[in-house]
Amino acid sequence: MQVPLLDVRRQNQPIESEILAAFQRVLKSGQFILGNEVEQLERAAAVLAGVRFGIGMSSGTDAILVALMALGVGPGDEVICPSFTFFATAGCIARVGAKPVFADSCACCFNIDPDGIEKLITNRSKAIIPVHLFGQSADLEPILEIARRHGLAVIEDAAQAFGAEYRGQPVGSLGDFGTVSFFPSKNLGALGDAGLLLTDNAALAEKARLLRNHGMHPKYFHGMVGGNFRLDALQAALLGVKLPHLAEYTAKRQQHMREYNRAFAPLQGGEQAALILPQAHTDRIHIGNQYTLRVQPGVRWHGTESPRDALRSHLQGRGIASEIYYPIPLHRQECFRGFGPYPELPVAEALAGEVLSLPVFPELLPEEQETVIKAVTEFAG
Repeated sequence: MQVPLLDVRRQNQPIESEILAAFQRVLKSGQFILGNEVEQLERAAAVLAGVRFGIGMSSGTDAILVALMALGVGPGDEVICPSFTFFATAGCIARVGAKPVFADSCACCFNIDPDGIEKLITNRSKAIIPVHLFGQSADLEPILEIARRHGLAVIEDAAQAFGAEYRGQPVGSLGDFGTVSFFPSKNLGALGDAGLLLTDNAALAEKARLLRNHGMHPKYFHGMVGGNFRLDALQAALLGVKLPHLAEYTAKRQQHMREYNRAFAPLQGGEQAALILPQAHTDRIHIGNQYTLRVQPGVRWHGTESPRDALRSHLQGRGIASEIYYPIPLHRQECFRGFGPYPELPVAEALAGEVLSLPVFPELLPEEQETVIKAVTEFAG
């Protein structure tokens, strides 16, 4: 049986008539950039995220970029972020002329390790960007406390965690800004690139709205240099169709995670390969954007390649898709070499060599999940 990592068609087909109606509505309106559709999505998403202001953006990457610009981060500044994450987090720091300063990860939840942050702070530090990786919040309380003591801004990168919670509060609502991606593979996916910026700060919200439209207000008058980071009305309308289904999508992902954990629990000490299962902290709601294992050698491992790579090959041979998020930590990426030298970050480097993500999308069929479980059990047992 072929098992895809993701099949967005399965999610969109049941609501195809609503999607087509939204498309027709936008087509007939003639309003294709910003406008009422975007404003409606911004209000609804802000309510869900527990903030006063949502600002639609052209992508999750651009949401990070605008947050940095709105906070005045630029050349000579430093911004602390995890090394084990998607490129956009650090890429945006570099794009505004600042230096990304990489922190190590927590071996348990894969997020930035708060214990390693304070030693990285210098008189050039301007902000911290914790990433809520794979759908689970970073440990925000100590991060926010460190930021307060040192006068640093906090941008929550919630690209993979829209709807997740930290101690009863939605992620994206606790820092100065929260950033969200609606890339099609996310737990709430558009039909193209789209993003969202979240904040409770009225002044920052107003600045972000200006920055996303070339710093222009009124028309053709520019008080600052911004960019074209506007959200298309069509993407906003399509996301508006899917937003009411988000809780259902999340519940299905969480159910798949529970089933994997139940099936793989005996394999944590597997003889051929030992699995370390993803852990959901009791003070957080994990939305299961990814189901990511760590794969280590078991007591009888004799393979010539890493157990993670061998497991991926094993799955591929059975028609099962998987993905490595992320094979090279950011502090080892060629494009950031000029900001170094960087120290070794042992947890981030270990994760990069051990993690493997399995299919967990909401529409995954029971027989497909059982096929994945059987294949992993065959390999690790």
